[in-house]
Amino acid sequence: MTLPGMMLDQNKKIMKKIKIALLLVIVSSASAQNNDSIMLRKIYDHYLTESKCYKNLEVMCTTIGARLSGSPQAEKSVYFCKKAMYEAGADTVYLQPCMVTHWVRGGKESCVLRSTKLKQPKNLSICALGGSDGTSASGLTAKIIEVKSFEELEKLGEKNIKGKIVFYNVFFNPKNLKTGTSYGETVKYRHAGPSKAAKYGAVATVVRSMSSAQNDSPHTGSMNYDTSLSRSKIPAFALSYTAADILAETLKEDPELTLTLKANCKTLPDAPSFNVIGEIKGTEKPNEYIITGGHLDSWDLAQGAQDDGAGVVQSIDVLGMYKKIGIKPKHSIRAIAFMNEENGLGGAKAYAKETEEKNGNTLPPLKQMQVAILQEL
Repeated sequence: MTLPGMMLDQNKKIMKKIKIALLLVIVSSASAQNNDSIMLRKIYDHYLTESKCYKNLEVMCTTIGARLSGSPQAEKSVYFCKKAMYEAGADTVYLQPCMVTHWVRGGKESCVLRSTKLKQPKNLSICALGGSDGTSASGLTAKIIEVKSFEELEKLGEKNIKGKIVFYNVFFNPKNLKTGTSYGETVKYRHAGPSKAAKYGAVATVVRSMSSAQNDSPHTGSMNYDTSLSRSKIPAFALSYTAADILAETLKEDPELTLTLKANCKTLPDAPSFNVIGEIKGTEKPNEYIITGGHLDSWDLAQGAQDDGAGVVQSIDVLGMYKKIGIKPKHSIRAIAFMNEENGLGGAKAYAKETEEKNGNTLPPLKQMQVAILQEL
């Protein structure tokens, strides 16, 4: 028989054990947090004082320059990236073959606006969209039809569009807090606009550049011919923000104005290229990977610093950080410089295909990858 006093004594002993256990957990947790803080401080110190990101980015953007898939610059960037990964301390670096889209711009495009409201023809800043076919050597001249949605395009129909240049005058929505949201809402006019216009007999399209920056620099980007809508592959261009404003204002005064467009671009057969993959082997699970990456290729009208040179050099420096600080990861760390993100995804497709063939499945869900990353530090 257990007396009430004995029960009370036993409860006190149990509570004491629980308190001791909780204290040990708290002390252990505090120690772990302290160790994490020290390690995170070391990582910060490395990136703030020893990172080679800016140096590598400078080489990619100024020495090599724009790196459109299939170009000599893209090939140079592959071998520079391989060298940089080894210098960062990768255990191994290899080139993964892939076939990539090979579109070339040719000579500089031109756009001439002629109107009875202007004393003389006016040159507008313009560029061909990536993947567009060119014009004839003499160019093409036609009247303009302005639309602000695909619904408006459909309502106008062939009788109003045939033989004309469709002008997609669609602005970024300034009410969106994130410009990326506005981009997502409007980029369809760049990507799908040419074939939708060709369906109704348009001879070319011009689109307001996918930007909220009010300047005179036209922005290129990928477009796609959808032969299920039209077999006609009409030339496609982007006007600068300023040029689009000029065209829209002049069109209000003179609906009969014309544009003369010239472009020398063409698509060549797919070209061989590579993804660049650098690895640090894991100590416990070497066949499981934590992946970081960016894409090497960039459009030809700029340096490609943010899209996506920065992503590539940051991924290389992840390898450098692990080696410099002396972290020995449980899982293998893999940095990937993908090729052909901008206009074909050739590198990503090659990587996904090889991964599936080797593992019998696709890459792990993002949530699992996030958990794995947290477990490394």
